[in-house]
Amino acid sequence: METSVFRRIWVTFSANLIGIYASRINDFRISGTDNIPKSGGVLLASNHISAYETIFLPWAVVGSFPMQMLWAPAKEELFRNRFTGWLYGSWGAFPVNRGRDVRAGKKINELLTSEKVMIFPEGTRHKDGRLGKGNRGVGKIIYDTRPVVIPTALTGLNQWEFPSLSAKGGVSFGSPLDFTDLFALENNKATHQLIVDRVMDAIADILRREGAYVTNG
Repeated sequence: METSVFRRIWVTFSANLIGIYASRINDFRISGTDNIPKSGGVLLASNHISAYETIFLPWAVVGSFPMQMLWAPAKEELFRNRFTGWLYGSWGAFPVNRGRDVRAGKKINELLTSEKVMIFPEGTRHKDGRLGKGNRGVGKIIYDTRPVVIPTALTGLNQWEFPSLSAKGGVSFGSPLDFTDLFALENNKATHQLIVDRVMDAIADILRREGAYVTNG
């Protein structure tokens, strides 16, 4: 997708400012960026624990890939205020209606032909840190577009309060997932669910490795 140089400069500049708050004033750590391809369609599938994710994930990615965009579907409520709508939009977010949003779905599919997109398969934020079930629609997106899928695990952010000082948190980007066996299956709801289940299992594995997996019990 064509994006102006000015917009890319703005995203890179503002991401660096966010990085100062996240990693110098606070203690937010990033690992696994070497697993993210430099080019091509990439889907960063992350757990959903805090509103901070909307700005911290772009910083974590753009910090390693200056002048690139990280696009993100976001709930339409974020765009009702003119200023915040402009701000989130300038960073690559676009509104999605709750339920089935055909227009947003088409945009995601289009972006994933060549761009980086972040998405939260759970669809709902879990402030207690537990990992919810993945939405089958994300599995369909992956089946239809065949992007590189990077499981992404956020930790600690659900404990942050603004303004925070020396708060700990982090993001870990896992290795790209292989769906070869599932792509050979019929294009149906059952297959889509198997795909998103594999994504969620990979996120859970990273959380366990980081000692941040929260059980439902």
